[in-house]
Amino acid sequence: MRIAMLSYRCHPEVGGQGVYVSHLAEALTALGHQVTVFSGPPYPELHHSVALQTVPSLDLYRPEDPFRRPARAEFRDGIDVLEYAAMCVGAFPEPLTFSLRMARMRDALRAGFDVVHDNQTLGYGMLAVDRAAPLVTTIHHPISIDRRLALAGTSGALKRLGKRRWYGFVAMQRRVAKRLSHLVTVSEATRTDIVREFGVRQEAISVVHNGVDADLFKPIPQIKREPGRIVTVASSDQASKGLGVLVEAVAKLRTERDARLVVIGRGSDSPLLVAAAARFGIEVERLGRVTALRMVEEMARAQVAVVPSLYEGFSLPAAEAMSCGIPLVATTGGALPEVVGEAGSLVAPGDAHALAVAIGEVMNDSRLAEALGKAGRRRVLERFTWKQAAQQMEEVYRAAGAAVSC
Repeated sequence: MRIAMLSYRCHPEVGGQGVYVSHLAEALTALGHQVTVFSGPPYPELHHSVALQTVPSLDLYRPEDPFRRPARAEFRDGIDVLEYAAMCVGAFPEPLTFSLRMARMRDALRAGFDVVHDNQTLGYGMLAVDRAAPLVTTIHHPISIDRRLALAGTSGALKRLGKRRWYGFVAMQRRVAKRLSHLVTVSEATRTDIVREFGVRQEAISVVHNGVDADLFKPIPQIKREPGRIVTVASSDQASKGLGVLVEAVAKLRTERDARLVVIGRGSDSPLLVAAAARFGIEVERLGRVTALRMVEEMARAQVAVVPSLYEGFSLPAAEAMSCGIPLVATTGGALPEVVGEAGSLVAPGDAHALAVAIGEVMNDSRLAEALGKAGRRRVLERFTWKQAAQQMEEVYRAAGAAVSC
């Protein structure tokens, strides 16, 4: 098949969606398909077998210059004007404006590809694409849940208004999702959430679990684990990542034993994390964005990995820690029980005391830690590889193409 994969931004540093596009595209090409990724900036790092078609935007949220003011010469059309105007009033316009750009390309998509796979853009322009070509859309999880958690953690009328404006695109995504026939999500738990939050028919949603690069994320026996070292990976600074709860749990642990927290990813710059560390008087090693290899090495040095999220649609950090054979403590938020199974210690989300107890138990019991590490690695190899994900996605693509032919 000739497959077009669309993502309004999909550099791996952006988070799990970027990892999803690059690895799924590579796995599909390994099965013999031709894949072209259409991406807005920041652009992805793709395997040489995957083609890239850039879809330029104003790139208003680049890390080195967020919320920037473009020069007049940078505005090419009305979509650019809309993108900048929406940012100026506090909205997040990229899902809408990327979809409008793709709608302009719908004739090329129809002529050049057998199936189009949208990575949670869910903008109004995707309805035009859907009329032109077989369209499959991945919803990693309904962002309405992120919005609810963000509002719950925000005080002050003006700040809450700002959050509502930022998440204004959620209403659009709900409307578009209800009009599409071929949706994919990454867990059974998330399928239930999409049905509830977006009003989508359950039979319109297929479940294809995410994968892990198990050749990269693997145990490194020559690196010794450091007692007391706790690692967590947070791809964003959203309240749903539960970093404040983890800091409180580590503070409780430190009253009884040596415990040091290492935070990897964009979430290490989270104001919530910094404020919590100051409130509880502990130092946090904040590594920021690192390469995948560096992440594996940092996990190998840890005595325990923790995913403290209040909600996850899947959680690549949990699966990656499991793949590395690191004992895992996680919450029961969202799809985490489905991903972790019996290969980790699970506690209720938002409960710092329970989280501290679970981490302490793993640190104190070497047999338990070894058993969890081995079970995690085994579970990933059995259930969560990108080859498996690509093979299951093939069936979704064929169903979408057959439905259009009929």
